[in-house]
Amino acid sequence: MLAVSSDTLTIRPFLPGDLGALLPLNNAAVPAVNELTAEELLDLVNSALVCLVAVVDDTPAGFLLCLGDGAGYDSRNYQWLSQRVSNFAYTDRICVDESLRGKKIGDALYGALFERFAGSGRVFVCEVNERPANPGSIRFHSRLGFSEIGKADHGDKAVIFFKRDAEPASGNQSE
Repeated sequence: MLAVSSDTLTIRPFLPGDLGALLPLNNAAVPAVNELTAEELLDLVNSALVCLVAVVDDTPAGFLLCLGDGAGYDSRNYQWLSQRVSNFAYTDRICVDESLRGKKIGDALYGALFERFAGSGRVFVCEVNERPANPGSIRFHSRLGFSEIGKADHGDKAVIFFKRDAEPASGNQSE
């Protein structure tokens, strides 16, 4: 467990009862992510490699939804990445309760993701809005070791694509 201020933070996989708490977190994060219905969010969770949930004092406070390559996801950003990168873990969305931002919950979610796929050879990819601008997310992902690999202008929105190298296997390695 990690300490978040005086609160207790745990990261765990999505549970069916989480949907009612995660949908408002997602929709409060628009335009950084697109608005979803409960059915759309559940469909994404069901097709995900993993959906990690940050829980603070027994309440879901954020989540990271990650898709793998070959998912058949109908997203122009996912398609862009699929044409250029293989064996990836794509962060489709990361959302944190606005009242708890700045408490390293996003760091903890990504840390759990990196640990989960350590040694798998999967690279980590995502995109961040350039228009409308999301400079906080660009700084956040850069700080976590993501580097820009391209841009796309979709007319209504422009994005910057980022990649972080595969995480080496954790634990003691003998030489």
